[in-house]
Parts: sequence; C-alpha cells; structure tokens
Amino acid sequence: MSEMNSSPTPPVAAKKPVERSHHGDVFVDDYEWLRDKTDDEVLGYLRAENAYTEARTAHLESLREAIFKEISDRTLQTDLSVPARRGGYWYYSRTIEGQQYSLHCRVKVDGDQPPATDGEIAGEEVMLDGNEVAGDSEFFSLGTVDISPNGRLLAYSVDLKGDERFTLRIKDLDTGELLPDELPEVHYGSAWSADGSTIFYTKVDDAWRPYQVWRHTLGTTDDVLVMEEADERFWVGVDLTRNEQAIMIGLGSKLTSEVWLLDAQNPTGEPVVVAPRREGVEYDVEHAGDQLLITHNADAPNFSLATAPLDSPGDWTTLIQGDETSRLLGTDAFADHVILYRRRNALTELAIMRRSGDGFGDPEVLEFDEPIYTVSPGRNDEWHDTRYRFGYTSLVTPGSTYDVDLATGERRLLKQQPVLGGVDLTAYTQYREWATASDGTKVPISMVARKDVAKDGNAPVVLYGYGSYESSMDPWFSIPRLSLLDRGVVFAIAHVRGGGELGRHWYDDGKMLTKRNTFTDFIAAAEHLVKAGWTKPERIVAQGGSAGGLLMGAVANLAPQAFGGIVAEVPFVDALTTILDPSLPLTVIEWEEWGNPLEDAGVYEYMKSYSPYENVASQRYPRILAITSLNDTRVFFVEPAKWVAKLRATATGDVDVLLKTEMDAGHGGRSGRYDAWREVAFSLAWELDTLGLS
Repeated sequence: MSEMNSSPTPPVAAKKPVERSHHGDVFVDDYEWLRDKTDDEVLGYLRAENAYTEARTAHLESLREAIFKEISDRTLQTDLSVPARRGGYWYYSRTIEGQQYSLHCRVKVDGDQPPATDGEIAGEEVMLDGNEVAGDSEFFSLGTVDISPNGRLLAYSVDLKGDERFTLRIKDLDTGELLPDELPEVHYGSAWSADGSTIFYTKVDDAWRPYQVWRHTLGTTDDVLVMEEADERFWVGVDLTRNEQAIMIGLGSKLTSEVWLLDAQNPTGEPVVVAPRREGVEYDVEHAGDQLLITHNADAPNFSLATAPLDSPGDWTTLIQGDETSRLLGTDAFADHVILYRRRNALTELAIMRRSGDGFGDPEVLEFDEPIYTVSPGRNDEWHDTRYRFGYTSLVTPGSTYDVDLATGERRLLKQQPVLGGVDLTAYTQYREWATASDGTKVPISMVARKDVAKDGNAPVVLYGYGSYESSMDPWFSIPRLSLLDRGVVFAIAHVRGGGELGRHWYDDGKMLTKRNTFTDFIAAAEHLVKAGWTKPERIVAQGGSAGGLLMGAVANLAPQAFGGIVAEVPFVDALTTILDPSLPLTVIEWEEWGNPLEDAGVYEYMKSYSPYENVASQRYPRILAITSLNDTRVFFVEPAKWVAKLRATATGDVDVLLKTEMDAGHGGRSGRYDAWREVAFSLAWELDTLGLS
C-alpha cells in the first residue's frame, strides 16, 4: 500500500448534540446539524472535506489521468446505438467525441434491416442534442424522450440540478420549433394519446413521491388531474402500451400493485382498473391486443402468468403456474408472439411463446454457451414485428445487441460494444463460486480476472455487493473495469440475499427482520475468497452504492478485519434516522422494505442493531472512501457526512476516512460522460492504491 501524504489535517465537524427518542430509547446525535445544505457552515465543512480528500489523494493524480486515458482510449467515442424501428422511422442515439451528452436521432425507414452502425447515416435527423440543451449547466439529465404515435412531436423533460424534478417541453419535429407548452416540476416518464393531441405526465409531492397523473392537451394551460394516490406507500407511473391501444397507469408499493387502463383513442375518458389492489399482491399488465397478460404473485411467490379478457380485466385465467424453479419477471406481447423474461439458476432467461389459435405454444428458451451471462429484453416498439431484440453481456463479453427471427430462431448480432486500444478479450476469464453463509445458505459469487492471475492467496480483489429491493447484480461487462483487471485485480460480485438472483425467497430472506443476512452473506463471500486461496483480507476492497452503501457501512462495523478498504458510493448509512422521519423523501414507501420503526419497537431495535451510523465503534476500521452528491434526493448527502464525522471521532488506530461530495450532482453522480469517467478514475485509483498497486 502506498503511503498517502500525511501532512493534511482532516476537518473536524463540530459536535452539536440532539436527542432522538423512540420506544424508550434515547440516541444522542452529534452531527444531525449537517443536514441543512443551505447553511454556510455545512457547505464550508463539505468543501473542507473535499479539499482534504484532494490533498490526501494528490499523489494519485497521475494514476487517475492514466486510468481516464485508458477509459477514453478504449471507448469508441463517436458511436451510435442500434436503430430501433417505430412506425416509419428508425430511432437511435449518437455520441460524438469531445461532447458530454448524446444526440437523439432518427432516419426514415428504407428497407427491412436497420441502418449500419459503423458510419454516417444518410438522411439523419437530429431530434434532440443533449449538449445543446444542457448548455453550460454543470448537470444535465433527461426524464423522458417520448415520440408521439404519429412521429410528429417529441416530448422531452430536463433536470439541470440533479434533484430529479424536470421541465417538460414539446418539439414539433416537422418544423424544429418548440411549442409554447412548458410543464415544470414533472417526474420521469410520459405517455401520448393515440392522436398525439394529449400527453400524460406525473408529479411528485413534498416527499419526492410521484403521486399524481395529469393530462395536458397541447395548446391549453388548464391541465387536468387524472389520478391522485393518497397512500404514501404508493408511487404512480404512466405509459402507452406497445400496441398504442391504452394509456397504462401503474400504482405500486414495494408489496402491492394496481393498474388502470385508459383508451388511448379517448384521452378524456375514465380509466378502468384491471384489478383492485389487494395487500401483498403484485401484478404487471401487458396489453396483448385481444386480451391482457397478467404477471402476478397472487398464487405463487415466484409469480404466475394469467390471461384476462379486455372487457373483464379482473377475471384471470392461469396460463403458466408459478413454481420454485424460476422467477417470472415479466412479458413482452406482440401481435403473433409473447416473450417471457425469467430468472433461473441465478441467471436471466428469455423464452418465446408463439400464438397458436386462441392460445400460446410452449415456451422455447434461448440458449447461450457461457456459464455466466446476462440476457435481457431490448427495445421492441413495433407491435407487428417478427423479430425480437435482446441484449446480452457477461463479465468477459461486451454488451451485445441481437435480433432473433421468431419464425426460424436465427439470431443476428447487430452490434457489440467496441473495445479499442488493442484489448485482447480472450485474456480474461470468468468464474462462478459459492460461499457458505453462517446459516448454511450457499451464496453465489461471480468473478472475472486475467487468466494469468495466480490463485496464490495474494491476489488483489474488489468485491462488489448490493442486496436490496430484489435488484439483481447480474454479470455485466465494463470498460473501466479493465483498468483494474489489467493490473492484476480480481473483480467479484457477491449475490447476497436481499437481491433477486435466486428468486423471490432470496429477496424475502434479506429484508425487514432478516436484513442482517445481506451483511453476513457479504462477509461470508469475502471469507470464502480467502479460504478458497484467492486472496487475504488486507487485499480485499469492498464496494457498494446506495443501499449497497448501507451494506458497506454495516460490514465495516461487523467485520472491519475482513477488508483492506471500502468504497461507499451515495451510501444509505444513516438508515434508521431516515426511516424514522416520514417527512423525508421516500421514507414511507421504504417501510415495506425495512419495516416501520416508528410504530414497531421490534423493528426499531432491529434496525438500530445494524444501521451503520449508530454502530460506529471504538475499533480499527479499514480505509474508507465515501462519495456523495449535494443534490441527491434519494440518499441525502448528510448521511455519509455524518458517518465520516463519527468515524473520525470514534475509530481507533490510524483513521483513514475520506469524504468526497459532488457539489453539482444527484444520486447518479456527474452527468456528463467525461466527467463520469473522471469520477470512476478517481475511485479506481483509490482502490488500486489501497491494494498496493498504485
């Protein structure tokens, strides 16, 4: 491990104790005052932390620049996505070397195959240039890019702060002019009526919860509230079905769903509920033209597939009964076929069901050769398409876009993510190993390394984890990761409980009052890598973000000796404080993930037993790098700020803890691709330094 510059003095946050009292328990919080981002003292402290972090990592500047150059040199910077057909156009996005943001483009259909992606496309129309819209703003994000069914109008929404509140505008693609319609303070997503006269959008409440669906008729100013959700556990969303027959309004909590359909030909009509919500029943709806397809868990934890008549949408008939072998994630319906999206054996899966008379044929699974991979639905906008687009990747295979001919089963590789700079992808190999958790559960680990990395007990390892919300960390290829692999690092993903890799039970066994399984699974994965002869504890850097940052904070407290370093990105490390305050964004909906510590003393006690901030102890910690964003509305910057301050004040030995706050970003960090690469290079350089490879 390289020695950092020892001369800078870390900032010391003032202690301003406040008491938090619940269920007879009193917790004294010395650093809650850091919450107010408009306070000059708070901002001054964050800037002092940034200056300290920069000084402590100044010796890594040349390494950061080298990694940034590696990412840049290996990335085809002037590139475009595979065009996807909708109506009379092929739609795609394009990047240009030197520009931070994408251009959204289209070209008229001329032939059955999409245009080639290896050069200029004749007749290209640039619908939206993100660089132009962003201007000189430090941050830029799009919430929707939505073409009207007739192809004439583009709805797009822009966030220039990172707080995920967008302004929606309408552009006439025939004239290139912006319409006078301007809708501020909207949320993600939108849906057009069939004739393009009306657009539906959502708004958020004070807790940043999307709770209303509104209807805007072009050229008017009196928008109409279509639906409002009073239950604070539920979010709302809106979309147009693939066959453009219905506006679909989805309402959902973590455990319960409700879907309403509105005739897209009659945007001022009344929505009709598919099935009234039942506590604990989740369902998704796919409009199959003459019927509805319902993916639901009313009778099986891993979800079943049912059909329902259009005129009686709550009358469900089972098509595929759910079982323990696979988790049904959803369906894509088309005029002549349906695609099942499933999870089986800790891998994703696609299967084709062709229409047969009034029913469907048996599922035909798409098979792949690699032992570890991720396959997922691609962009499929055409209702009458006879091909299905999907994405494929693995830890050693760059992201690839395929079309499969549904009549013949023939696959056509349309594009694979280019990797420049003379990289030999055959030099890397991937592994699947299984750790044994403390309760005997087998926990899968996906790994990738150069083939020449020796299993000699000394390999440097970056171990990544998440483990919440049934979100699966399926294997993916990464150009920035090559900068680790080429320096001899093994990259591993611990598929811990709380995720969805092994079905619904894998999620249920890592949430609420079983949440500690997430943390002990991750520790077991780290210990397995040592026992299996790969590495030793001081050669492991753990990494996770958001809820994965909670995982990082928890394992730092539980097993600091198991790691040489920890990277916690936008980390949810003050979880109990947040979940106790229903006025904060997203808190109430989170009660179904973590429990409600306000009402339940048992939940309070359990959360307090693992919440990282409360459990910082007088013990030696590994190196820690915490990264956050000032405008993050999902995990407030105050959580890592408080955590770092308490670590500095409490930990013993050489306390090596850094806090880096992006002052112009949101939950996803910096928005421009070059800025994002520099942020990645910063983290990778710190990891390499911690592993002794700087």
